[in-house]
Amino acid sequence: MIGKRSKNLITRQYEKRGHLIETWSRVKTNPGAVFGLVVLALIVLMMLYSVFFIEYGDIIRFSTNRYQQPGSGALLGTDEMGRDVLLRIMYGSRYSLAVAFGAVMFGSIIGASLGAIATYYGGVAEELVMRASDVLSSIPPLLLGMVIVSILGNSLINLMIAVGISVIPVFMRMTRAAVISVKNQEFVEASHAIGMSNLRIIFTQVLPNSLSPLIVMLTMRMAIAIIDASSLSFLGFGIQPPTPEWGAMVSTGRNFIRTAPHLAIIPGLFIMVTTFACALLGDGLRDALDPKLKK
Repeated sequence: MIGKRSKNLITRQYEKRGHLIETWSRVKTNPGAVFGLVVLALIVLMMLYSVFFIEYGDIIRFSTNRYQQPGSGALLGTDEMGRDVLLRIMYGSRYSLAVAFGAVMFGSIIGASLGAIATYYGGVAEELVMRASDVLSSIPPLLLGMVIVSILGNSLINLMIAVGISVIPVFMRMTRAAVISVKNQEFVEASHAIGMSNLRIIFTQVLPNSLSPLIVMLTMRMAIAIIDASSLSFLGFGIQPPTPEWGAMVSTGRNFIRTAPHLAIIPGLFIMVTTFACALLGDGLRDALDPKLKK
């Protein structure tokens, strides 16, 4: 016979859990997702430290200790003007993360809203939105970003807009696929029956039940947005020196690649590690939210 204690353990093991708790339990069993989450948490903590404890004057202060290698007086060395590379990396994290998060949120909100409305109504509206998505997708993101920044000017907000516009068609298509599978379900028909308006149904019933693939896409597009923003800064269309955005630091450091390679390699490594962590977390969320894996 099974004892009372064993019955309780079995009951707790198989009792119905909330969606968030179930998703987290799946994510934490994925080593790659946990690694990506830890890395991103450390980078966010580094960014928060720079916001509260690093002044702008600390990162532009010159000294005579130029071209120091990592570990020789400065943990990550100094640059061509004697500025501490670690402080500049930490300070620059706020720009790279802000652009990535802001661009993805901007693109996802517009793309998901347009995709959901067009798909729900169907007909001409859906056709127009999808064709507009095809046009945007046909333009290389970097070229589109360069044109937008050239028109609007170099600033943090304009860089977010430039990167975010290239994200819109991705979320249009993703939302369209999710809404098609949801809009004819019984809870949508019930909402119609009680007199809810179409827009209210879209934003309170259809979109919330289509969020799983969008959440996964958010984390994956964060990685691409970081690369796009850094690439634009590297080409001179993003954050301008002496502000230490990671892409701009790589661009400046390439001029000293033979004498002080750490000036280009270190910010490049931070870009690589951050995008890799976002990709790992996105893969973990995709596996955790896959309906085929649920019992």
